[in-house]
Amino acid sequence: MKLNWAERWVVNNPSRVFQQKAELHLLKKMMDFNAESTVMEVGCGRGAGAELILSRFQPRHLHAVDLDVEMIQKAGARLSSSATQTVSLYVGDITCIPFKSETQDVVFGFGVLHHIPNWRAAIFEIARVLKKDGIYYLEELYPPLYQNFITKRILLHPEKDRFFSLDLKSALTDAQLLLKRAVECKKLGILGVAVKS
Repeated sequence: MKLNWAERWVVNNPSRVFQQKAELHLLKKMMDFNAESTVMEVGCGRGAGAELILSRFQPRHLHAVDLDVEMIQKAGARLSSSATQTVSLYVGDITCIPFKSETQDVVFGFGVLHHIPNWRAAIFEIARVLKKDGIYYLEELYPPLYQNFITKRILLHPEKDRFFSLDLKSALTDAQLLLKRAVECKKLGILGVAVKS
């Protein structure tokens, strides 16, 4: 699902970059990976997360995927010339990732699943493209944060089949993604690391 103007403002403001920087610091403490890894970011938006992933983890290559052509164009304009040699940008649907199975060592997703009507299919696709023992770093929000009285009228999110903690954890397990470490507020969201078994 593409973002509306208000959601674009939320995810593209400078405070979001500081939040992602802090989250990546914590995620790296939870579990690090080999710098020779091939990495994917799903729902990359304007490329701020990709820049931070490059800086913090220094992967060999980063594939950044987003459904919105405009966001991919912004990411292309944002990334430095040296970063564009390490990052490949793709327009793609996370419920049908345009990659072969078991090709990625790592997948990052910053607040993406709660935007997707068929979020379970997205989880299975993430698991499909991950190699065995591949790592899925996730940041996700729960409905009280984005479907409350105020935000429901401003932000655009699917309304049916939304997930809470147990739903998300169950879907991860069904996709053979075992949640290894996490920080969670059950009414707001989760920041965690899952490994493909």
